[in-house]
Amino acid sequence: MFTMGNVFEKLFKSLFGKKEMRILMVGLDAAGKTTILYKLKLGEIVTTIPTIGFNVETVEYKNISFTVWDVGGQDKIRPLWRHYFQNTQGLIFVVDSNDRERVNEAREELTRMLAEDELRDAVLLVFVNKQDLPNAMNAAEITDKLGLHSLRQRNWYIQATCATSGDGLYEGLDWLKSRKFGHGRKWGEESHCRGRL
Repeated sequence: MFTMGNVFEKLFKSLFGKKEMRILMVGLDAAGKTTILYKLKLGEIVTTIPTIGFNVETVEYKNISFTVWDVGGQDKIRPLWRHYFQNTQGLIFVVDSNDRERVNEAREELTRMLAEDELRDAVLLVFVNKQDLPNAMNAAEITDKLGLHSLRQRNWYIQATCATSGDGLYEGLDWLKSRKFGHGRKWGEESHCRGRL
């Protein structure tokens, strides 16, 4: 039954109720995905081992429940990533900014994923992780090496991060929040981090 009370209840929930967003976090092995997940969830560094399969946690931030699926990145299990694509609203692709030898491999995996129909509406957040290391590539270098400027009709953002300190992680969540629930940056923008964190 339709009543004015129902209308106000729905309006109140849409304005003040908890919002949810499903996030898939992937990247090559040893990029720091699990460290990021638990830094966001627990606020601390946890000892990790290579993820075989997945970890899933709900991260509460600014009245939003981010359900984050952290999927292992070893080459033998990357074909399983597609099983997590359905209903993904945000894709976090984590890059080890110190791993210059595998940045092309990261680009190939990202390109392959973005071609998937099930991810066509997902926004893309790239975490350029391990910025605390002395030879780390910055966000501009990774933008170039991943070919992000060539993406068309895809909301994307790149953020320099350090999983162990937490630097840059919440800025990334703010961007995801703005793309899903507000008027944020348009597609194809980079973070304005100057060099390293």
